[in-house]
Amino acid sequence: MKPKIAVSNCLLGVNCNYQASHNRDDFVYKELAKYVEFIPFCPEVIMLGTPRETIRLVKIDGVERVIGNATGKDYTEELSKISHDLIANIMKEENLCGFIFKSKSPSCGVERVKLYSQKGNLEPYTTAGVMAKMVIENYPNLPVEDNNRLLDPWLRENFVMQLFAYFDFLQFKQEAKKMGDLVVFHTGYKFLMMAKSTKAYNELGRIVANRDKLSFEEILAEYEKLFFESLKLKNSRKKSFNALQHMYGFVKDFVDESEKSAILEEFEDFKNGTNPIISSVSLLALFAKKYDVKYLQGQKYLFPYPKDLRLRSDIKAFK
Repeated sequence: MKPKIAVSNCLLGVNCNYQASHNRDDFVYKELAKYVEFIPFCPEVIMLGTPRETIRLVKIDGVERVIGNATGKDYTEELSKISHDLIANIMKEENLCGFIFKSKSPSCGVERVKLYSQKGNLEPYTTAGVMAKMVIENYPNLPVEDNNRLLDPWLRENFVMQLFAYFDFLQFKQEAKKMGDLVVFHTGYKFLMMAKSTKAYNELGRIVANRDKLSFEEILAEYEKLFFESLKLKNSRKKSFNALQHMYGFVKDFVDESEKSAILEEFEDFKNGTNPIISSVSLLALFAKKYDVKYLQGQKYLFPYPKDLRLRSDIKAFK
């Protein structure tokens, strides 16, 4: 079973943009496609077909409207209805774990979509596309990005990590029946959460401790909310270095001096931006296996998504 991602059709190589061509994204189409199932969509094709007149967002009496560039026709209600229905159908999909939208699109742009005045001048600020805005506002914890933002190695690594952790939780939730199940799940995500936020790490631990003796259903709902909120947080080099040091604590009593030196040197090189984090986590994984440190071997932070994506090999994946 694979996670499902709703993706703007043009990013998958479908000739559906206004010129009847595509905007195929190689990372999505060639790399991510190996590990996920796509749910393609395009609200503008449903509304206008292809090829079609272009549309833009225009601020009229304080309200963002969707206006045809050639005809001046107001498409706001029609595009809103189509987007609403598309989202409703997509959200029915089992194991839906996120959206990837076409950047800068009046329907799909996540950010930096141009907004015009009635006189045709650009407003001093940008906005989000109609459908993208609906998803972001109604499903704030669902992983969402656009293809342009995914060009940034840092945003790409964070999104993919969020995506696969989101899927992991959905799978866990289908089978979880008791507090012991949640303890096992949480244990595997401790250091991934620490690398996101020490506050979230501590709060999730408090929820699992369940000092108020709440029901499993209540605890699971509380944990789910904070877990998904925490996944949205971006990593940082400083927080990740801290998580690495804590993980090292589980092998430090086993490694010899040369191994210790190699690990700590890699940590420092990562901290200073000299080496990518993959060198550090690979060493930790190596020694966790060599010395059979089960606790560390079970940490999702070591390999949070398919290794073949190689996202952590880029120094710029951490800031």
